[in-house]
Amino acid sequence: MSVTKYFVKDVSRRLEIDEHLALELKRAGYSHVELTKSPVGTRVVIYAAKPGMVIGRRGQSIRDLTKVLEDKFHIENPQLSVANIEVPEQDPKVVASQVASALQRGVHFRRAAYWAIQRVMESQALGVEITIRGKLTTERSRFEKFKAGYLPRVGDPVLKSVKTAVADVQLKQGLFGINVRILPPQIDYIDKPIMLTPPAQTTPQPVTPAKEAEPVAAPEVAVVIDTPAEVAVVVENKEEEKTADSQKA
Repeated sequence: MSVTKYFVKDVSRRLEIDEHLALELKRAGYSHVELTKSPVGTRVVIYAAKPGMVIGRRGQSIRDLTKVLEDKFHIENPQLSVANIEVPEQDPKVVASQVASALQRGVHFRRAAYWAIQRVMESQALGVEITIRGKLTTERSRFEKFKAGYLPRVGDPVLKSVKTAVADVQLKQGLFGINVRILPPQIDYIDKPIMLTPPAQTTPQPVTPAKEAEPVAAPEVAVVIDTPAEVAVVVENKEEEKTADSQKA
């Protein structure tokens, strides 16, 4: 067998296992499965929102799944383990299966979609979009989209960050398709919007009218003049001297 045929066969078998587990574990909130080959056997890890339903009473369900993997899919010595999803509301497969189950129970498609969107946004997701296709209200098939938050459409974030899932459900009206796209939190990208919180409103203080400026009086300057000491002035009485000289003559 060539390398190309080997990888094609391996990928097709993984897809068949994923489809089988998604059908069998629909009520358990099945998300995805991981297959890892080892020298001892094949390790199979099943991720689900309700691990107890996957294990079953006294482990009966997981033993049945092990037997199915050995007989139907020819997996040598499968070692099954179940892992719990931390935030099932942010897993698109779980959300799509929940919407499909709600439609099977007779819930209106708009109510089921809004209920799922509310749960996803409450789990701190950045954005979500749910598309439901089928004979929604009339005999003619159409689709409706329900979205909330921020969800990029094109570019690298769509390929790396946005998680997508598709589910289908058979109803009396026909086949319904559910497409879910979720942008989980803590994703860094170039055009990430930043929400600024407005400043807290403070009570305005009353404005006091400005007082008129009072005229400023000029400072008093004391000028001290030092008077010179009294000078004795001697005036010669020339007339007396003249009379005295005339008498002597």
